[in-house]
Amino acid sequence: MEQDKFASVLVVSKKILSEYDLCDNCLGRLFAKKLRLSSYKLLGKKIHKKLGIQNKKCHICKNVFDTLHYYIEKMQDSSSQYQYKTFLVGAKLRPSVLDRDDHIRSQFKLRGIDGIKTSITRELAKQFSRKTNKRQNQAEPDLTLTVDFKTESCEAHSKSLYFSGRYTKPTRDIAQKQKPCSNCLGKGCVSCHRHGMTEFDSVEGMICKYFFDKFGAAQAKITWIGGEDTTSLVLGKGRPFFAKLLNPKKRKLVLPKTISSGKIKIHNLKQIPKIPQGPIQFLSKVTLYITAENPIAPESLAKLDGLAGNTVAIYEKSGKRSEKKIHSVKHALTSPNSFTLEMTLDGGVPLKHFVYGDNIFPNVSDLISIKCALEKFDFDQIQIR
Repeated sequence: MEQDKFASVLVVSKKILSEYDLCDNCLGRLFAKKLRLSSYKLLGKKIHKKLGIQNKKCHICKNVFDTLHYYIEKMQDSSSQYQYKTFLVGAKLRPSVLDRDDHIRSQFKLRGIDGIKTSITRELAKQFSRKTNKRQNQAEPDLTLTVDFKTESCEAHSKSLYFSGRYTKPTRDIAQKQKPCSNCLGKGCVSCHRHGMTEFDSVEGMICKYFFDKFGAAQAKITWIGGEDTTSLVLGKGRPFFAKLLNPKKRKLVLPKTISSGKIKIHNLKQIPKIPQGPIQFLSKVTLYITAENPIAPESLAKLDGLAGNTVAIYEKSGKRSEKKIHSVKHALTSPNSFTLEMTLDGGVPLKHFVYGDNIFPNVSDLISIKCALEKFDFDQIQIR
């Protein structure tokens, strides 16, 4: 039966080769699955020998398989700065190569066979694996190498890494978020070394700077668990955050429990499989420093005690209404016109509006019947629920 199949392959091959010159790889690829063979080159060589036909310049690939050693060197150069165990190879070919391959397969009604691009990437992966002792992984590779045969170049891009951690901010006048690069608006360009930012004077900038220096990442995307003002302190165990590192060069590093980066400290930074999806519920313990237009009577301040255990309603401009719970309340006069308000509350309450705003009910100003302003606020603890 196998001899009959091979005989039929020879018949079709003779017809193809009477019109087109094909290399061993391209010819063998057209029939390897039918004959259940893995080596395209050996099959192509066998067919050429049986038919007594010498292959010249391949009509489909233009003998690109004879130049793969050059591209293997490009792949090695591109991957040399990366830590990785597994890889995947992609290729960009000239459209004319794909068109010629499609035309022959259509003309001779050859179905269910690998295309030329698959053949080339398969051979590149095989040779690269031999050279580097790395393993190909098509599902979740550490490193993806894209060989561009049009520009004779190779680009390497590594799989993103994900982290969870906390930060403390013991100094005031540090913004949470970093201004993007003015040239690319955060997309990444030559001016900002592809980072999307040129300065590192915020919490975000200081966290990202650590990732850039330590892991060689191109960019870092932070998922915040709540936010604070520039003037706020973040104390206790710190504010939780998640980070996604884009195109990191290093993957496995021992991380200390506490990391100093600029004026902040990063705690318990660890690698995780993925960042959680959807909104993350959390509690905040905060201290609000509030001033009032008029002197505050102690009995007026006592009205704030009723907030404990109750909810406040927040109305958005769209008309959407949400409720957040106040779990505990503690207050103390600091002068006739000022006081502190310590609370544990659900995350997501806009604190300035909570002190004086017409979109939150009840709010502090309404409760004590005096117009108040929030001067600053600090976070003593943030806990993910």
